[in-house]
Amino acid sequence: MKYRDAEMIWYECKEAADQGRVAVLPVAIYEDHGPHLPIDVDVVLCTEICERAVARIPGEATLIPPVLHGYSPHHMDFHGTLTITWDTFIRYVKDVCCSLAHHGFKRILVVNGHGSNASPLDLAARLTVLEYQGQVYCASVNHWDLRRVKEVGKAIRESDYGGTSHGGEFETSLYLALRPDLVDMSKAVDERSPMPPSFKTDLLAGTHPQGSAARLVPYWSSVTASGVMGDATKATKEKGEKFLEAGIEGLIELIRELRSAPILPRRDQHGK
Repeated sequence: MKYRDAEMIWYECKEAADQGRVAVLPVAIYEDHGPHLPIDVDVVLCTEICERAVARIPGEATLIPPVLHGYSPHHMDFHGTLTITWDTFIRYVKDVCCSLAHHGFKRILVVNGHGSNASPLDLAARLTVLEYQGQVYCASVNHWDLRRVKEVGKAIRESDYGGTSHGGEFETSLYLALRPDLVDMSKAVDERSPMPPSFKTDLLAGTHPQGSAARLVPYWSSVTASGVMGDATKATKEKGEKFLEAGIEGLIELIRELRSAPILPRRDQHGK
């Protein structure tokens, strides 16, 4: 059974929508990830997790061609970063999602691979729901926020808080599992945020235990000299394989949860 939307003939795309499959849209970016990793980290991690998850459940989901450019102006001090403006990005992703809805997909899941994409993607998903008057569900998720990934992260991570923020233990381990030939671990570093607790970050742990859930995104070069925010020295291929399997299993779990969610009717009180 075909699961890649791009490889389907147009009537097969219709059949996939008619079957109630969830349309899975990977979204990432090209940007710096320290002196030891290529700029395609977010693209590789996000698209591979989505590809492998949907391949396991082709009757339940369809893999949509990814959006590979996102929002990262604060990384532009580092060479290789490619960014688009926030409003262009939101409209672009919303247009893709609305195209899917127009063709009959009732449930769309946007899977994000880059931290600063999260807020714009939340808006793109919400705007899609509004565009279709609540007749379509469009959700977004960061792949590191999947339930299984969080569980595995607690069990196997060796770095303390802040060690899995950007290009650190988590992302480097995943990349080692997928493209080890492109990683230069001799240049891996441990660099942490100099910010106070409420403004520190950690992908797997969330907010700092001694801080508030505040958000502040300064220019990346002002808080890290290497581009890394975390401990890349703790990364291993073995951990990456466990993180990858957790991402696949976690995404399948979420796809099934979204597929089973009833699309509930609105209760507009203005006509009463």
